[in-house]
Order: sequence, then C-alpha cells, then structure tokens
Amino acid sequence: MYTDPIADYLTRIRNASKAGHKVVDIPASNIKKQITKILLDQGYILNYKFEETESNQDNIKIALKYHGYMKNPVIKKIIRVSKPGLRKYSSCVDLPRVLNGLGLAIISTSKGVMTAKKAKQENLGGEIICYVY
Repeated sequence: MYTDPIADYLTRIRNASKAGHKVVDIPASNIKKQITKILLDQGYILNYKFEETESNQDNIKIALKYHGYMKNPVIKKIIRVSKPGLRKYSSCVDLPRVLNGLGLAIISTSKGVMTAKKAKQENLGGEIICYVY
C-alpha cells in the first residue's frame, strides 16, 4: 500500500512518458481527476477517460502527448512539491512561477484544485501540489 496517492499518480505519468507508452492507467480519486483535467486544459496530455471497475475503484486512463518525429514527451518533468511529511503552503502573493511562466504549478485552494496563475487571479493561496514542465 502506498501512503501518498498523488506522488504515485505523478510517478506513473512520469514513468509512462519516459518509457514511451501511449496510455497509462491510474486508480482514481477526486483530486487526481481534477489534476488530470488541468493537465488536459494546459495541453500536457492528449485525452483522458474515467472508467468504473467492478471493485468500486474507478480508473483514469490518460493518453500521453508526444511531439516531433522523435516522439519526445511533452511532460519533461513533473515534480511533487508538498509531501505528507512536509507540506508546502503559499499565499497568493508568493505563488511560484515555474520556468519564468513556461511551466505550471498546481495548487490546492479552498475553491478546488487550480493552476497558480488562476489562483493568483482569484486572490487565493493554498498548498502547492506539483510543478509540471
């Protein structure tokens, strides 16, 4: 059993993209679904599908995105920031910019999971979940 399901989610995506897989299958939760929607909206993945299984544990099937004839993955790095042993919180003034705005920071706020850019527009702070670039 794993103790950090978000880190497991990010690791599965990282490993599948480096191995060149087209689809990765991940056990679902509400926060993972929200992170997946953000990754699709920002153009880091091609598509996703939520599937129900017989054991009442839903799955997320994510189609990974590659570019160029060399099939380089779009997600270069995906890094977990806030961990169960050391939570990282930030106010709306101190929200991080990843790669001078070229990357993406995903934040868990009181109004749901969103990008750091959107959280700054709505004047919200929260827990920094991960960086994607």
